[in-house]
Amino acid sequence: MVVNPIPNLFDGHKSKLTYAIYYLKLKKPFEHLAHHNINMGRKSLKDARQLEIVEIFYKVAREEGYENTSIAKIAKVMEVNPSLILHYFTTKEDLTYALIDYILERYLLIFTIENKEKIVLSDLINTIETLFSKKWNLLFDDGLFYTFYALAFREETIREKYKTILDSLRLALASMIEQCHTCNLINVPDYQTASDLIFVLVDGAYFYLSLEKDKQVYDQRLDYYKIKAYQILGIDPSTFSNISVVSYLTT
Repeated sequence: MVVNPIPNLFDGHKSKLTYAIYYLKLKKPFEHLAHHNINMGRKSLKDARQLEIVEIFYKVAREEGYENTSIAKIAKVMEVNPSLILHYFTTKEDLTYALIDYILERYLLIFTIENKEKIVLSDLINTIETLFSKKWNLLFDDGLFYTFYALAFREETIREKYKTILDSLRLALASMIEQCHTCNLINVPDYQTASDLIFVLVDGAYFYLSLEKDKQVYDQRLDYYKIKAYQILGIDPSTFSNISVVSYLTT
């Protein structure tokens, strides 16, 4: 008996699966980010002021480093009183949690599709092309991403949030692969393992390539990893040269 070494992400994660599929069916997932909890109050990044604060926090932290970023500095850049920020986020920790949620919101934009009713092969191809593109890598600052990732080893809340990010991305891609398989567009019955392996490539590629300074080598390696992802899906890239690649990601 062959045992699948990939843990079943679907077991015990029905809400995450529903959440990922929900994003897949939306034309503009950015406008439909699910609510998240901060302390005892229910807050949402749908609120324009909250989103503005989070985006400025990201900008300041990217430029000065997370450790050197404070609520006072964010307020100074926004030209507001710090009390306004404290009205929405009582501590820097709360603001950090909101920013990590914001990472998930931006990353899930990759699964925006043209036809909400039915996924076609070009949707899957566009997703793979975007995953292995500069826009995906530049979607969120590497320094901040790995700073927060390091915090996950010390803070349970951050660990859970990062786990949600990684699981949601895998589940959304698995759902897309499953639908393409069901429609006989590809032959990948083990869609969960395929999705997991592709994201192993993605995660490992960008971690390694973040250290590469030679642009030509960077591009060559990224193309190589992308070809490997297509091999996992049983897709020959030379057969869809006429397919227009559309990306919904903005940097």
